[in-house]
Amino acid sequence: MSTGPAQRVEVFAWATDGNPDLAVEKAAVDALVAVFEERCPGQEFVNPVAGGGFADPAEALRCRLRDNPPDGFQVHPGGEVVDHVAAGELADLDEQFARWGLFDLLPPGLLDGITLDGRIYCVPAGLHRLLLWSNREALAKAGLDDRPATFDEFVHHLDALRAAGIEHPLALGANWNQLELLEGLLLAELGPERFETLWTAEADWSVGDVTVVLERFELLLSYSNPDRDTLRWPDAAKLLSSGSAGYLFLGDWVVGELERNGLSDYAYQPFPGAEGTFQWLGDGFALPKNAPNVTGANGWLETVASAPGQRAFNLLKGSVPVRGDVDTAGFSAYQREAIADLRRSRLVPSITHGSACAIARTVSAMTAVGRFSAVGGVADLQAAMTAVFSGRE
Repeated sequence: MSTGPAQRVEVFAWATDGNPDLAVEKAAVDALVAVFEERCPGQEFVNPVAGGGFADPAEALRCRLRDNPPDGFQVHPGGEVVDHVAAGELADLDEQFARWGLFDLLPPGLLDGITLDGRIYCVPAGLHRLLLWSNREALAKAGLDDRPATFDEFVHHLDALRAAGIEHPLALGANWNQLELLEGLLLAELGPERFETLWTAEADWSVGDVTVVLERFELLLSYSNPDRDTLRWPDAAKLLSSGSAGYLFLGDWVVGELERNGLSDYAYQPFPGAEGTFQWLGDGFALPKNAPNVTGANGWLETVASAPGQRAFNLLKGSVPVRGDVDTAGFSAYQREAIADLRRSRLVPSITHGSACAIARTVSAMTAVGRFSAVGGVADLQAAMTAVFSGRE
């Protein structure tokens, strides 16, 4: 007996077959779609970005949200939803979170990080973590067999690597990777509470301890590759994999790239001085107001929130599920350690990837840091960052 044509569930997801840098993310979303279509028969997942021919898919979404909303879209949980909420474009998901039991299954620190004005507007599919990665063989050749626990110890390691013949021991990519490095250093030197105030309207980037951190950031840049301003992150990963660098600060999606490059003897840690923290960014999906297929949209979000959905997505993405009840069989050793750390660490949202503030401010911060990398000037960087986060830009 025919049940009629499937109902379309139109969800903007950014990774497509045409972008090799996002191939892993595309596979993870595809795995999530397979779970959805099994759980929600009669619903067909449609991604307008795939084959959509959009010159700017994000702008196409913005136009759609004003006039003809889709049933959902991919977003970084946390600050990235601020502008959408301010524009009245999103439905809050508190009722669904309660019905699906997520308030009891998600870490409290994450719930705090994705709550805006007392409401939740995004279902997180999984979390990534910013970490300092190292090539153990390169470190051993420089006589280094310990983990740096402080900034001074980290600089000692960089000096030892340079003395051993590695001229640029800190691999670094373009401006967003530079902003990751800066935020890792800021968290380690200032602590979580001070760190989180830097991305608010009350931020004062001119105070003495922030000045010291920015001077230390300038020192770290002097240990990095001169082509950093134009280097893609996979190429920065190759510097680490080949032993042309000893360290790289980047999100944990780098694991797959390191192993594809033949590096298996690597280590990882929070930025020296930031032990006990989990500097996170995430993948998630939001529900536009007036979504045309509400049943399908809620079915999609429930799949994203479910244990089978999170297992399928994170297993391929290399990230970690946010639920505490997901079967971790088959997850990598790194993922299992990160899952444990998620429950015992102080969660701190990343500025670089839309977790800590609105996306426009993140982009402006990247621009400021990129300019600093190119031309220097601690005072100029302080003024630029104050302008970005005070709203005076």
